[in-house]
Amino acid sequence: MINIYGYISTLIEIYTYMIIAYVLLSWLPAARDSFIGEILGKLVEPYLSIFRRFIPPIGGMIDISPIVALIAIRFVGEGIVAVLQMVFR
Repeated sequence: MINIYGYISTLIEIYTYMIIAYVLLSWLPAARDSFIGEILGKLVEPYLSIFRRFIPPIGGMIDISPIVALIAIRFVGEGIVAVLQMVFR
């Protein structure tokens, strides 16, 4: 059962790094049009769009939705692990 906790934690960590990489690519003009940028966009943008619907950019330019998304994915991941630990004890 410990393996499941490890898998969940690893998947959440990988997705967290993908979000961070996608945000960093947004600082480079041509990076999002690259092969890696397009793949990351297809994988990360559906998740980020949920938060962008409710959190408008600050000053019209600064998007804080990835920060909230990262906090949310960590919170949900820890919650899933805690529930699984309670169920399978």
